[in-house]
Amino acid sequence: MSNEAGRAALIETPRPPLHFPTVAPPSLRERVGDWIFPPKGPEVGPVVLGQRRVYILPTGGGLMYAATVLLMLIGSINYNLSLGYVLVFLLAGNGMVSMLHTWRNLARISLHPGKTSPVFAGELAGFCIRVENAGSVPRMSLAVELSGQQPEYFDVAAFSALDVMAKLPAVMRGLLYPGRFRIFTTYPLGLFYAWALVDLDMHCLIYPKPEAGNIPLPPAQAAGGEGPATGSGEDDFAGLRTFQPSDSPRRIAWKAFARNELFLSKQFSGSAAAELWLDFADIPNALGTEAKLSRLARWLIESEAAGLRYGLRLPGITHDPDSGALHRDRCLQALAMFRQ
Repeated sequence: MSNEAGRAALIETPRPPLHFPTVAPPSLRERVGDWIFPPKGPEVGPVVLGQRRVYILPTGGGLMYAATVLLMLIGSINYNLSLGYVLVFLLAGNGMVSMLHTWRNLARISLHPGKTSPVFAGELAGFCIRVENAGSVPRMSLAVELSGQQPEYFDVAAFSALDVMAKLPAVMRGLLYPGRFRIFTTYPLGLFYAWALVDLDMHCLIYPKPEAGNIPLPPAQAAGGEGPATGSGEDDFAGLRTFQPSDSPRRIAWKAFARNELFLSKQFSGSAAAELWLDFADIPNALGTEAKLSRLARWLIESEAAGLRYGLRLPGITHDPDSGALHRDRCLQALAMFRQ
């Protein structure tokens, strides 16, 4: 039984670090809202705001408006003012019509999760929310409020869609889930507040924050791994070959492309003779795991900027030496998802 348990522990796949945004404590309105409308988890696919998902309440200005109309009604009754009755009923009807327009401005909107781009820890993670308006009436002054951040206001024309970018601070590496957000409106007069709570199935990959300062790269090794490289570097042109998606765009032979319209990549003798290995084990353990990952992130960025061929070694993970944006992103993803 112990051997089987040991094998199960060895093949267990480590789970990536996850985190939710660090925000201020929820307000009283948010706590009451979570109690009345408890979270149900992420929703897959488009979310249509039907009549059972859109809620509406008067705003502070709406309550003052109602109180003013009530006082005017009492005065009109007390002094028997016919024009006062007309004005009171006109204002009351205007308020009721405003409530209908506020609710209709949000109802039957369709929300889709959009694409997110990875960012480094300490930056703002952008979550794209696609808002579709299939109706013939434009939706004005809508807003998305994501985890206590400043609302993003937008308008959606009739029979059209709009991509709204809401941002959250990325505190630590891993997968950042925005959680449940609020879409609301007070259009047209600000007397009523209509809102809906939505939890779309989306997340953003957060890379480790690169270490600050000038950190020298480790010495390049010979391709055979027998010692330091002694090649002539990348100043010696060695020829052309067919461009690969993993090649750096800086190596494209544009003159050759102008002649025969073929993408060719420049090759240098030094790049074939040396390999740069970025090894987690070569960094002093006194720095700690997160600091070591930050240093590797810095080295990855600098190696790619210099056009070097580099590989990455993590405990249980190895990426062979290569270059290009795709290779860099794969290595950064390995750092973001690493867990000991």
